[in-house]
Amino acid sequence: MLGLWWANTAAVAGLDGWLTGAGRITGLLAGYAIAVLLLLMARIPALEHGVGSDRLTRWHSMGGRYVVGLSVAHTLLITWGYAVTEDTDVVGETVTLNLSYPDVLRATVAVLLLVGIGVASARAIRPRLRYETWFHLHFYTYLAAWLAFGHVLATGNEFIANPSARLAWYALYITVALVLIWYRVLTPVRQAFRHRFTVTQVVEEGPGVVSVHITGRRLDLLRAEPGQFFRWRFLTRELWWSPNPYSLSAVPGRNELRITAKGLGDHSRILARLRPGTRVLAEGPYGSLTAGRRRRRRVLLIAGGAGITPLRSLFESIPAAPGDLTLLYRARATGDLVFRHELDGISARRGARLHYCVGPTSVVGDPFASRTLAALVPHLRDHDVYLCAPSAMTAHVIASLRAVGVPPGRIHHESFEF
Repeated sequence: MLGLWWANTAAVAGLDGWLTGAGRITGLLAGYAIAVLLLLMARIPALEHGVGSDRLTRWHSMGGRYVVGLSVAHTLLITWGYAVTEDTDVVGETVTLNLSYPDVLRATVAVLLLVGIGVASARAIRPRLRYETWFHLHFYTYLAAWLAFGHVLATGNEFIANPSARLAWYALYITVALVLIWYRVLTPVRQAFRHRFTVTQVVEEGPGVVSVHITGRRLDLLRAEPGQFFRWRFLTRELWWSPNPYSLSAVPGRNELRITAKGLGDHSRILARLRPGTRVLAEGPYGSLTAGRRRRRRVLLIAGGAGITPLRSLFESIPAAPGDLTLLYRARATGDLVFRHELDGISARRGARLHYCVGPTSVVGDPFASRTLAALVPHLRDHDVYLCAPSAMTAHVIASLRAVGVPPGRIHHESFEF
């Protein structure tokens, strides 16, 4: 993108030239970055399994800040540069650009959409939004990308007289669009017809926690692994419009999958009212919190709250000799422990160690301080550690593991917070 600007710019002189040049560069980079941004969230299996959904989400979030910043900088720099050239004020030039130049008004709408999405995704605001609201707001990113695509071709000096550049721009955006349609639309529909996902039963596991059993045909062809998750769309009047991520809470079978969710939002609370026979669309499997990341003989699983869901299936299935597998499970109260009977049975059957830590920190202290972990888990440095917990607990546990010498490459974790 920088090469296109360089090849099309003979020289830069004067304040207006520097401002306009900087505006064109930021515009080109913003147009390219938004295509990359969409590609990161296209649910490409190689990226989802190899990189991990949580890391892709963090990259997407970081990329979103770049896109918004570049778009705003492009708007301000171009307007200021043209105002200097025309010897007018910035407000008047803004009106002139939007009313006189092709596609500039559309580009302005695109920038406003991106800024709005960026504000809604800010750390101070995002936790206050329902997942469904946040999810659907991001659909406006597609509209912004379409508006930006046309604006670059209509007004970008780098493209107007350069057929090769125009062809490359079309190829970039068409490729991203096809990938999005294939993996986010056609693949779930194809899987639905192929596997015929259907709810068979809903089981209450604890206060506000339910497991949903889903059957289908030849589910082994999905190649789902313990520790992974799907994005589920239950075809009821209340739930069909929003796919939500839920982890597999049991080892996937040939004809049955089980997911478990805690009623933290509207979607997860409604799951308790699902009826047998409800049809389901599923996207996945996704996630890299699997046994394939393991490098050492000894394995430690650390779960906090609802994070027990993917780790329960790993506790049952990850290869380990008796004594080499340990699960630490943190909960606020005894009633919050999920799968306790199942976990006790798995522990006895596999010869694995199982530790529950229940109660407020004011009573039990810090169960994940580095000294406590080192004393509780012998040879901790020689373990692969799988971690799934709320973000604050995850950060604390990772710091403690690093403090006792566990290399970062053997600390495997995924966050499912939006």
